[in-house]
Amino acid sequence: MAIPKIKKQDILDALKYIDENGVPFHNQSTKYELVTEDGKKYPPKYVIAVADHIANGTDISVEGFNAVEAKTYLQGQGFDIQIKQEKYELTITADAITSTDERFTMDNLFLGDGYKPLDAYFKRANGEIIKRSYSKGERRNSNQTMPRIACQIFEKQISALSVEEKENFPICKYNPEGDLVCGIYSSVEEFKKHRNTIEYFTYGYDNGRQFVIYCWNIFSTIIFVQECLKRFGDASDQFVLTYREKEEKESEAEAEAAVQEELVQQFKGYRNPYSSVLIESKNIIFRGAPGTGKSYLAKEIATDIISNGYFDDYTMLTDEQRKQVEFVQFHPSYDYTDFVEGLRPRVNADGSMGFELQDGVFKKFVARARKNYEDSQKSKEEIQKEVSAQQMIEDYLENLDLDLDSSNAASLKTVNGHSFFITGYDEKHIDVYIPDNETVKRLSVSRENIQKMIESGRKFSKVKEVTEFFGKKFGTQGYSYELPICHAIQAKKHRKPVAGAGSVELKKYIFIIDEINRGEMSKIFGELFFAIDPGYRGRAGEVSTQYSNLHDNPDEKFYIPENVYIIGTMNDIDRSVDSFDFAMRRRFRFIELRADDHLEMLASLDDDELEAEAIRRMSALNKEIASVAELNENYQIGASYFLKLKTLSFDQLWTDYLQPLLQDYIQGMYDEKGIMDKFAKAYGYKKPDDGDVNEAIQD
Repeated sequence: MAIPKIKKQDILDALKYIDENGVPFHNQSTKYELVTEDGKKYPPKYVIAVADHIANGTDISVEGFNAVEAKTYLQGQGFDIQIKQEKYELTITADAITSTDERFTMDNLFLGDGYKPLDAYFKRANGEIIKRSYSKGERRNSNQTMPRIACQIFEKQISALSVEEKENFPICKYNPEGDLVCGIYSSVEEFKKHRNTIEYFTYGYDNGRQFVIYCWNIFSTIIFVQECLKRFGDASDQFVLTYREKEEKESEAEAEAAVQEELVQQFKGYRNPYSSVLIESKNIIFRGAPGTGKSYLAKEIATDIISNGYFDDYTMLTDEQRKQVEFVQFHPSYDYTDFVEGLRPRVNADGSMGFELQDGVFKKFVARARKNYEDSQKSKEEIQKEVSAQQMIEDYLENLDLDLDSSNAASLKTVNGHSFFITGYDEKHIDVYIPDNETVKRLSVSRENIQKMIESGRKFSKVKEVTEFFGKKFGTQGYSYELPICHAIQAKKHRKPVAGAGSVELKKYIFIIDEINRGEMSKIFGELFFAIDPGYRGRAGEVSTQYSNLHDNPDEKFYIPENVYIIGTMNDIDRSVDSFDFAMRRRFRFIELRADDHLEMLASLDDDELEAEAIRRMSALNKEIASVAELNENYQIGASYFLKLKTLSFDQLWTDYLQPLLQDYIQGMYDEKGIMDKFAKAYGYKKPDDGDVNEAIQD
C-alpha cells in the first residue's frame, strides 16, 4: 500500500472540491481529521483520494492505502492532523438495538474489533442503574463487562436453565450469512469441545460453578445480552454501553495480548511441569547446588516446549527445530558486543582492514523469533508477495557475474546516468562498486529495502518516490543504487513464483544462558534490561540500541517479541553471584533445585545396584555437608556428578572430583582435616594404605 503520486497543490484543490461537493457518508473519517486554520475538518483518506482524482484522473477511491499512511503523508506536507475524539452510546432493549454511531449495524458485528469500551451498565424500567460488581483481579471496562453484568443480574434464571437450553442459548452472529454461535457451558473444557478457541469469558458463581460463554470483541455478545432481556427482563429494561474508537497502538497491544494468550493456552500437555512455568513467566532462572542438572533441565524444557510435549530429548529435535533454541554460557569477559551488537573487524574487497557492525548471538536469535512472530500475523497474500519478491531477488543475484574484470560483469546505471557494478551480497546487503565516484567507490545497500519496493508492485521512476515510499524527508545515497537494482530485477524474466506459500505457524523460541551470574549483567544487557521485562514484551518494550546510529535505518527499534522465552542457570555458591544485578533479578522468576530433586537422571547408569548405591552415598554425604555450621544445602552435591560412574569407580569419583570440590568449600575453616574425614566416611571412601597405592600404580 502506498500514497499515489500527488503534490501539495493537488491537496489544496481537493479541499476546495470537498467544500463544494461534501463527503459521502461511507468516506467519513473514523480515526483522524485534517484540520485547517479556519477550523474546517476533512477525512484524510478521502482528501488523498480526491487529490489523486484531480492530479491523475483516477476514480475517487480510498482503496490502496490506509489511514495511517494518509495521516503520515499529509503531516509531511505540513497539514495539521488530529485524532478524532468521539464517544458513542449503544442501547440494547428486548426489542431494539441502537447506537449514536450511524455506522453501527447488526449486519457486521466484526466492526467491534475497532472499538474500546468506556462504560457499561444495566438500567431498570424504574430508572435504577446497576453496574458490574468486579471480582478480584478482573479488568475494568473490558469487552466482557457488559455480558458479565447480564450474568450478574440474571444469574439465577440462567443457572436454572436445562443443559439443552444452555447449549442452545444464542450468543453471537457476526453477519446474516454467518453461523449463529450458541452455548453457555459449565467449564472451559466443555466450551472447547464445541469451539476450540481462546475467545471466551468465564463467570464464577455459587462456590466454584461457572458460566463459560463465547466473547471476543465489544459487539460479540450483543445477541446474548438481548436474549437475556427477552427471556428474563421486564419491559423497558435496557443495557447501555459507552465506547470509542481504538487508537492504533491500542489495536496493536490487543493483538499482542491475544498472541500471548494463545501461547499460554498452548502449554497444557507438556511433559515437564517446569515447561508451563516458563510459558507463564517468560523468564526463569534455575538456582541451586552444583551438579543438580540445571543445564540439562533447561535443554529438556526447551525440547519439551518446541516439540509440543512430544519428547524431551534435545538430540531428537530436527535441524529446523534447533533454530528455535540457543545456548550460551556467560563468563567475566563476556560483553555487549558478544550478546547484542558491536563493531567487528573485516577485510574489505580491496584488501584493506575495516570494521562493520555485526549482531551478537542474542540479537540474531531474536531476529529469527521476531520474523516468525511478524509473519504469523500476516495474511496468505502478504506471505506470497514476500516469498515471490525474495525469489526474484535470489534469481537475479545468483546469475550475476561478480568479477569486475569479466566481460560479463553487469553494469547498471543510476537515474542520473552514473555506472556501477554489483560485487557481492549476503542476507542483508548488496555490495556495489562505483568507479566514477571519487569520494565513496564502494557501498553496501539494503536488500530488505529492495524487497519492500518489489513487494509493493509499484514502478518507481525517481529517487524522490523511493524516499516518500519509505516515509523519509530526505533520501539516502543507498536509494540511488537500490532503485536501478530494483528496476533490473523487475525487468528480468524469473522462474514461476513459489506456489502454496500459506499462513505461518507461531512458534516458541527458547534462549538458554548457562552460568548467568558469572557475567557482568549491566555490561552484557545494556539497555535490554527494559526489553526483556515480561511486562514489556513486544513493541511496548522497544528500545534504541547503543549502535543504532550505524544501522541501515537509524530509527529502527529493537524489541523482544512475545514468543521468546529465557532460561538462566546459576550456582548459588559461585562467588560471582554477589554481583548479580538487582534490576535483572526482578525480571526473572527464581526456581531452586535441590540436590535430590532429579535423582531420576541416575537411571541412565543402566545398573539398578549401581544407581541405588550412588543414591545412598550421595544422600549420606549431603547430610554430612549440611551438618557443617558454615555450610548449608546450597553446598550439597547434585546427582549429575554421579553420572561419571559410567566410566569411573566410586573411589575415583571421590579423589578426582568430589574431594577437591569439598576442600575448596571448607578452606580456611577450623579443623579442615577432621571435616574432610567425616565427608569421606559418610561417602564411603577409605583411604588406601601405602601398599595398596603402590599396587594401584603398578596396575
